[in-house]
Amino acid sequence: MTLLNTYNGNHEAEKVYQAYYTKSSSIVTTMVDNLSLQEDHKILEPCGGDGIFIDAILAQKSRTSIDVYELNHGAIKILEKKYENRPNVNVFQGDFLTDENLQIMTLSGGVYDRIIANPPYGAWQDLAKRKQLKKIFPDLYVKETYTLFLYRCIQLLKIGGMLTFIIPDSFLNLHRHTQLRYKLFNSCKIHRIQLFPSNFFPDINFGYTGLCIITLEKASSELIAQANELTVETNYASVQALQSAESVKKYSFYQKDILCQPDAALFVAENKKVTQCLNSASCYIGDVAECVTGFYSGNDKHFLRTASVNNKNRKKYEPFKNDLAFKGHDVPLDGINDEQCFVPIVKGGNTRYYKQNNWYMNWSKQSVTHYRESKKARFQNSQFYFRDGIAVPMVSAKFITASLLDKRLFDQSIVGIFPQDSSLTYYLLGLLNSPTANQLIRTINPTTNNSANYIKKIPFILPLPSQLERIDHLMGILVNQAQAGLKVNADFVKESNSILQSIYGF
Repeated sequence: MTLLNTYNGNHEAEKVYQAYYTKSSSIVTTMVDNLSLQEDHKILEPCGGDGIFIDAILAQKSRTSIDVYELNHGAIKILEKKYENRPNVNVFQGDFLTDENLQIMTLSGGVYDRIIANPPYGAWQDLAKRKQLKKIFPDLYVKETYTLFLYRCIQLLKIGGMLTFIIPDSFLNLHRHTQLRYKLFNSCKIHRIQLFPSNFFPDINFGYTGLCIITLEKASSELIAQANELTVETNYASVQALQSAESVKKYSFYQKDILCQPDAALFVAENKKVTQCLNSASCYIGDVAECVTGFYSGNDKHFLRTASVNNKNRKKYEPFKNDLAFKGHDVPLDGINDEQCFVPIVKGGNTRYYKQNNWYMNWSKQSVTHYRESKKARFQNSQFYFRDGIAVPMVSAKFITASLLDKRLFDQSIVGIFPQDSSLTYYLLGLLNSPTANQLIRTINPTTNNSANYIKKIPFILPLPSQLERIDHLMGILVNQAQAGLKVNADFVKESNSILQSIYGF
């Protein structure tokens, strides 16, 4: 039982179509059962693949009418041959997202009673295609395909019609899918969302996200949709468990409440205090600090130098020579007019409290001119370069980490956090290294991507003066220890985390 990323065994086609064919009988059975099929239903399968859903539907309701769309020519030939003696199965070749006939159908308010699909995940779109899709779906994120399939299918459903999809679960919380969530929770009654890891399946592990089966019904009005109570199911022990309630944890949410949350993100956490904190917050890190991404030279192999034998991929870069380091105090933003023109830059990697100067960037006037003018470089948010602040790696491991920037340059793999009130710097440093912040960020965004938009959404609770003073003291010691290359005091870390736990309640 597996999800196969294949289109006729052609790996180049995989990159274009991103077809993860559903070969799990448990998934197929679960999805078909979710639809409560009737013989007189008109059914749509928008990306037919090898017909596994069609076969399962016909096994239950042999005479029901099924329209099947498929883009891949090889798959179309297989489908046409397979169902040539089935007059109730209509196979169409074409691009489901841009088909003009389907666009016309959406204007009628929907024509299908049931829709089932395993749409393409992350199918590659060139710039011309993105431009075309943006005209059709102006409010949606068009670099990703599965959400476009979901929205188009909702448009094609009749009022009261039902849909079930297996898709990545990232649409529930990623910032880029905010508008989709508003449309979803305002137009549909979500019956259930079944969350499970992608590594249920051999050879498939997205890493950055899990999977889900979403089953919904098109509502007749926004009020009816908003009043709906949806169920989220998690903690499946195996793919077979999708068909049973064994060990499953269930969470219920009213859609009107989700719509009141920041960006209509659906927060699912085992600890109810975490979701209560997110839902009731009146202030966020984005309200008290600027959160921005950093610099990229456009050609690190040429401009970047490695200063540590422990640096990842260090063999790709020239070693740094200490006599080339800038010796001044304040680095000129427009570049250094001297041979000693290399400045320390903070890069990714999960280090707490303080990162050593392991990397140096060429900051000569000539180089800075190149960074400003090159289309490959990113001289972004330059007003924050060489300032005091906090560095959080964009991609983390199991836990979020943070370290002081200490007036250094920071690259695009870092989110720089710059408190409006500098007296909050050590408090935020402690928070962003704590289990409390980790629970919050992983609920806001369950992936390992700590982009600026997600860090901004972490609730900020102002501590009591005594709590702030104690955390400042503890952070000062921990920063000094990390800066000296010493092992930080575990008792001080524990005490800081305990104070933050008392402030946030978890």
